[in-house]
Amino acid sequence: MTNSALFVGLVTLDLIYLADSPPQNNQKLVATDYTVAAGGPATNAAVTFSHLGNHATVLTVLGSHPMTQLILSDLANYQVAIIDLESSQDTPPPVSSIIVTQSTGERAVISINAVKNQGNITSIPANILQNTDIILIDGHQMAVSKIIAETAKIQNIPVVIDGGSWKPGFEEILPFVDYAICSANFYPPNCQNQEDVFTYLQGFHIPHIAITQGEKPIQYRSCGNIGIVNVPKIQPVDTLGAGDVFHGSFCHYILQSSFQQSLELASNIASGSCKYFGTRRWMEN
Repeated sequence: MTNSALFVGLVTLDLIYLADSPPQNNQKLVATDYTVAAGGPATNAAVTFSHLGNHATVLTVLGSHPMTQLILSDLANYQVAIIDLESSQDTPPPVSSIIVTQSTGERAVISINAVKNQGNITSIPANILQNTDIILIDGHQMAVSKIIAETAKIQNIPVVIDGGSWKPGFEEILPFVDYAICSANFYPPNCQNQEDVFTYLQGFHIPHIAITQGEKPIQYRSCGNIGIVNVPKIQPVDTLGAGDVFHGSFCHYILQSSFQQSLELASNIASGSCKYFGTRRWMEN
């Protein structure tokens, strides 16, 4: 069965380099490999969701700058549709420069997020959620996301948030969330540890909450049940985008499996993606 999902958030142009280490001040490095791809949490999740045999649409701000052609061609290659809230905007899209350390797979990133590229809520198409089975929100288009989440709640469409890091405005979306999938770096106001984060999110009556911790076990709370999911042990080549792959996979599996099983299956795919350089090559294998 083919499902359809709407991914609301950030799209970037990612310039990804593989090197021995990140550069020091005044140092020039020669990379051993490089790749260029569309990026951003919602975007990479959408590519993954599409790769798993579904229909994926990204709701974002892209614009008409010549650089956007690189993004559009990459996403077309992976059958990901785009709804552009500001199609006449001619400013460059956000660009991320990423250096992946060859020996560890760890990444260093410098980028501009969507703060300067916020979509107008009046640009949201009518009936945008028609035939949509699930929605993922990455927090980079907060005003638009709130409208989408409120509408989804009315229409009984499940909402997933990618809690990579806390962003002001998330508190207005959380009442409409069914699945909060957060990283270990997600700290809402006044939260000092994971238990604080769980307590904070449960205060919004979110039924299913998980916190990923890289290679360490995933902690979760699901309708009163507490548990962990172990992550496969691998030798990572590149951890860039692993969280995004996890979220896209989760959106695929949660439409057919239990919460715990979806976390396990998504973890398997995300771990497998770390065996390859860049955010796309794992799909070729």
